[in-house]
Amino acid sequence: MQTMPKDLRQEIELLFFAYRDFTGDADELLADFGFGRAHHRAIYFIGRNPRISVSDLLEILKITKQSLSRVLSQLIEEGYVHQETDSADRRKRLLMLTEDGRALENRLTEKQSQRIQRAFEETGPDAAEGFRGVLRHIIDEEDRGRIDAAEPGTASTLPLGPTP
Repeated sequence: MQTMPKDLRQEIELLFFAYRDFTGDADELLADFGFGRAHHRAIYFIGRNPRISVSDLLEILKITKQSLSRVLSQLIEEGYVHQETDSADRRKRLLMLTEDGRALENRLTEKQSQRIQRAFEETGPDAAEGFRGVLRHIIDEEDRGRIDAAEPGTASTLPLGPTP
């Protein structure tokens, strides 16, 4: 069995701690609403992709229909997500955030953005570019097209389906 170099173990630990603190910011706010991380991911990607279909959201989140159904039911029932039937394909359900959903998504994203911005400022001028490069290469290759098409800082729709 090959041993992992010590320096990679440190990066793995840094990633675990960074993820814990990054998600912890949002977790505190989500708990006030009775929501968890699955709710947060759904709210985030619906906000980034208004009128996203349920099947496309499932593809991004890589969770089961049953898990998403439970989360979406609660978000719709509590007025954070609106669902409508696609006029071109009546089988498709399209999702968008309500005004309350947009407000919650903004609060969640603002907390996390502040943490990342502070880290970039403390690390130096090349931090953002290097950070994006490392994260991009951690992501499975078939999903990289989803992020490559989105301009940093924009709300452009992520491409769906297989990437070239």
